[in-house]
Amino acid sequence: MLRFTPDLQHLLDSLSDGFYYVDRQRTICFWNRTATRITGFNATQMLGTHCQDNLLRHVDGEGIHLCTERCPLVKAMEENRCVEADVYLHHQAGHRLPVRVRICPVHDASGTVVGATELFSDLSEKTGILLQLEELRRLALIDPLTGLINRTGLEREMEVRLQERYRYDWPLGVLFFDIDHFKQINDTYGHDLGDEVLRLVGNTLKSNCRPFDTFCRWGGEEFVGLLRNVDATTLCEVAERIRMLVEESFTMHNGERIGVTISIGATLGKMDDSSGSLIKRADRLMYQSKQEGRNRVTCDVA
Repeated sequence: MLRFTPDLQHLLDSLSDGFYYVDRQRTICFWNRTATRITGFNATQMLGTHCQDNLLRHVDGEGIHLCTERCPLVKAMEENRCVEADVYLHHQAGHRLPVRVRICPVHDASGTVVGATELFSDLSEKTGILLQLEELRRLALIDPLTGLINRTGLEREMEVRLQERYRYDWPLGVLFFDIDHFKQINDTYGHDLGDEVLRLVGNTLKSNCRPFDTFCRWGGEEFVGLLRNVDATTLCEVAERIRMLVEESFTMHNGERIGVTISIGATLGKMDDSSGSLIKRADRLMYQSKQEGRNRVTCDVA
């Protein structure tokens, strides 16, 4: 087992990436400060737990739970080689966060694998998005609850993007989201938890969008996304990934795990579209998802 001297701990706490070490049983034996900053979980919460306890609940792009199957840590130790992967971890606040993990086995003096180290970095493109949101906040175009732009902000943004569509033939995709059974959340647990669920969905969107895409809280439990320069395949893939990430996110309430799903409508802008016709079409597709069982994506462009 590695010995973490004060000097070594100080060095590892200075890394810009999250870092942790597990022994052969996948017990977490070290957790650096950047890991706390990225995940929201501190060392007290993590040390002594096991990877398979599923606190971080890594999932891949297909929604596979990696902590219980296809674990990169297990693969690195069993195959005695370094492994890299892009995954989504469960942030302490409830939402999903994209990270790149780099795992290497650790050996004792005889060459036996005794554990593994994992470095992970935040892939959420936060810097550009935060600057964009700060400017919009200054212009009073931010929804104060979720931190996303509000309906007025999106309507302004859509007019600009539609002009680009007309002038340069740049493709524009629209996603219309609605949280499934949201009224039931409010009625059962109260509006405070309902607000927390709205923040969870907003954080998931902010953490997993491209810096040149725009997501807004349209109103109530409805959200809209504008995706620039996408074809039909990419639009539907992005919608499906967001649906999966929201489904895999949750918050805790009095010891109970509370999660939600979303229904999504996805469409591409046409040359004769107005902002109203584009939103109306995406909204209609979202309701089709509702009618077909919820927690699904309906695209008219596949």
